Amino acid sequence: MKVLKFGGTSVGNAGRIRNLAQIIPTNEPIVVVLSAMSGTTNSLIEIADEATKGKTEKAIELLKNLEEKYYITSSELFHTGMYIKRGEEFIRDMFYNASKKITKEFSVKNYNEVVALGELLSTGLFQLYLTEMGKNSAFIPALSFMRVDVKHEPDFFYINENLQRLLGAYIETKIFITQGFICINALGEVDNLGRGGSDYTAAIIGNVLNAEEVQIWTDIDGIHNNDPRFVDETTPLRELSFEEAAELAYFGAKILHPATIYPCSNKGIPVILKNTLEPNDAGTIISKAYNPSGVKAVAAKDDITAIKIRSSRMLMAHGFLKKVFEVFDEFNTAVDMITTSEVAVSLTIDSKKNLTQILSKLKEFSTVEVDENQTIICIVGDFVAEKTGYASAIFNTLKDIPVRMISYGGSSHNISILVSSDHKINALRAINRVVNQQTLISK
Repeated sequence: MKVLKFGGTSVGNAGRIRNLAQIIPTNEPIVVVLSAMSGTTNSLIEIADEATKGKTEKAIELLKNLEEKYYITSSELFHTGMYIKRGEEFIRDMFYNASKKITKEFSVKNYNEVVALGELLSTGLFQLYLTEMGKNSAFIPALSFMRVDVKHEPDFFYINENLQRLLGAYIETKIFITQGFICINALGEVDNLGRGGSDYTAAIIGNVLNAEEVQIWTDIDGIHNNDPRFVDETTPLRELSFEEAAELAYFGAKILHPATIYPCSNKGIPVILKNTLEPNDAGTIISKAYNPSGVKAVAAKDDITAIKIRSSRMLMAHGFLKKVFEVFDEFNTAVDMITTSEVAVSLTIDSKKNLTQILSKLKEFSTVEVDENQTIICIVGDFVAEKTGYASAIFNTLKDIPVRMISYGGSSHNISILVSSDHKINALRAINRVVNQQTLISK
């Protein structure tokens, strides 16, 4: 069994959906995980936000506008009058059900149900298209098996039991269609796995099915060695280890959801990143294999807040760090980077949701300085102690860029630096010279 996930751009219009049907194999068992059509989730979030504000008429108007776009897609997707009609009926029913949820008593439950509409639409239309093409497939609703527990973590036992039951009902079928992103929570309500969660869905399914591989299809030919939006002459990486890919995903490589790696690495299931626009391209293979070859890639994570916490005593008191991290634990706020001195600790967070409360607690036993609008730049490569020269080359190339923090030594695969977001692009370009040099040397 293979799991193939296709992102929003891969199902972004009728032509892309038809192309997807040509990409998927028909001679082996596969689970196809689909995101919503590109732009749909953003539209649905806007609609749900308007409904939350009590602007019901505005929300309904936006919903009708989105519905019209889907009628156009349906007319372009199907070849026969019968299936065009079936597509229109499916769309009408889905949007009618969504409109009934937009009321003056709009709740969090309604919010999640409206946002889930995108994946329900893409999977329904895709399976209907496969049926028109004469391809045997089965629809496996994600809401019938994808469940998170009270901590919003995947309930692997529940998922396995219910997914195996659903698959077992289709002995002769090889193509199974399901939704990414959406799930049910511990209360049995519609919920989701967060932005980019379709990757995570595919990885979870791959884990419980002991899949041969998990393929993530986007419109990019794998993970690049730097951010092509800001840096010229980047190249795709053909191989990465699970650890390297996890570092890049967490620190800003947009092509892969950070949570994707663990479910697959836990069972040694390769993750292959592929391009729907260039299906014959090899893409990037992520596996347990590790190839030490200098500096491999760079990723940047924006919207970082740096906090410098200085002990109220002259020297750091026993238990000071414990008290600091208890504050962040209390507010469920993860720390990305950390450096310490005798009297202070500097750290970074990527969420300002509870920043005011955190600072208030910290000030009870320390003085605090805050720098917002920071960027973490993560350099992934071979940084074990006996490999000299790579780290110094990176630091030398940044000599004209103010560096707020450096994290080096916590991982053999990663050096992280913190700079003001104003210096992000210059830092990426400077480091890219080192990356390209090391790439040439490794070849």
